[in-house]
Amino acid sequence: MNKKVRVRFAPSPTGGLHLGGVRTVLFNYLFAKQHQGDFIVRIEDTDQTRFVEGAEDYIFNTLEWCGLVPDESPKHGGPFAPYRQSERKAIYRQYAEELVNAGYAYYAFDTTEELEQMRNNYKTSENPSPQYNHTLRAKMRNSTCLSANDVSKLLADQTPYVIRIKMPEDQTVSFTDMIRGEVSFNTAQVDDKVLLKADGMPTYHLAVVVDDYLMKITHAFRGEEWLPSAPVHLLLWKYLGWEAEMPLWAHLPLILKPDGHGKLSKRDGDRLGFPVFAMDWKDPKSEELTVGFKERGFLPEAFVNLLAVLGWNDGTDNELFTIEELIEKFSMERVHKGGAKFDYEKAKWFNHEWIKKSSASQLNNKVAKILAQNNIEVKDNELLNTVIDLVKERCTLLSDFLMQSSFFFKNPEQFDTASIQPKWDATKNQFFIELANAFELSILWNSADLEKEFKELAAAHQLKPGELMLPLRIMLVGGKFGPGVFDIANLIGKEATVARIRTVVGLL
Repeated sequence: MNKKVRVRFAPSPTGGLHLGGVRTVLFNYLFAKQHQGDFIVRIEDTDQTRFVEGAEDYIFNTLEWCGLVPDESPKHGGPFAPYRQSERKAIYRQYAEELVNAGYAYYAFDTTEELEQMRNNYKTSENPSPQYNHTLRAKMRNSTCLSANDVSKLLADQTPYVIRIKMPEDQTVSFTDMIRGEVSFNTAQVDDKVLLKADGMPTYHLAVVVDDYLMKITHAFRGEEWLPSAPVHLLLWKYLGWEAEMPLWAHLPLILKPDGHGKLSKRDGDRLGFPVFAMDWKDPKSEELTVGFKERGFLPEAFVNLLAVLGWNDGTDNELFTIEELIEKFSMERVHKGGAKFDYEKAKWFNHEWIKKSSASQLNNKVAKILAQNNIEVKDNELLNTVIDLVKERCTLLSDFLMQSSFFFKNPEQFDTASIQPKWDATKNQFFIELANAFELSILWNSADLEKEFKELAAAHQLKPGELMLPLRIMLVGGKFGPGVFDIANLIGKEATVARIRTVVGLL
């Protein structure tokens, strides 16, 4: 590649960031880093009616959590500022007017009522939703069919208008997609999209082309839902005389529902009980909270890893990749054309694998925070690291560390005595009374010696150790979970071990 690679993610600040959006960020980021290029975030806030307070900050917080920090953005600055389209408003009009003067676009003065009338009057069973296009534009109020005098008067009177692209009647426009190969469109099937709105704000169609050109974007990767807009954008690059500078495009496959039917939505996540946003998003209008992957207990490394393999692989059976490995191995040629099914159980598998491969020191702050939120104070950081290493294989989500490790730092509040009761008898009662006494007198306090003492006492009482392990686990932990019981006893210490055994014997 001769030119420096420059890619962009251009979100609208209208709400939470869906995992499909973060995957688009990721593929852009990996491509840029692999080619020592720049990754730009540009905020497309031209539709002020949909603007949501706090959404822009949320986008940047999400990217920071994922470790996908842009080189240039409204937050990080850069040589092509400003990076918010609302702050670039003055730039777009000159290009829209240039298109009008060259005959590639026109002024349309139609009111909302007139547009509504058009949709009603020209509706047929073959064409249930008529569009403003090459067949209908002659029947509307615009500069393609009004006299030059009428147009001048309407402009002089400051009559509100939009500028629309004048789509050719029957042309084939084509481009080569990095994923799909040659893609062609017939312009007859595309309506005359609005380029500049009555408030002077550009629509996405004009702004994306102008900004990609001015910011020297070399590659544009976006979701396949934008494919229908491609003919408009292709023509704008051509009409503005920038065809040679047009970026290479790749339209990424959709992320599908678990059953493979249709695009995954927030509603699907709510219905099926899993997150689809990277982080918690609270809609300021509705006060509705959407739980994110971060708050559900996912590691950012696992989240990025699972997104990378949604529609891409490196040609092997390997599924676990660090960000460095992804930067090295990623290629647009290996992105699939078809949609990728999202499987929440598989997502949890990724997280489990990443928890297992993370060191205790990497997990320490996160686990300590979860315990602190549940009023469990950790005074000994080394003990916490030991506990993390002991229980991490049992934790799928970070939140699992609460159940799997809280009993190391405080006595259980409840004991599942109902699971012991059916097989409890006087012999076992006597055994545990003596076990507490023996442990109290132990000089050596380590897992191996405690297990040896336990087994010798069981033999003396003619009891099988297997029958006694569940009661001992429940006495130390409160329930049927946790690592090896003697490892637990070793770490909680003599005083807590003896006290917990005697508490449960008393309850039974």
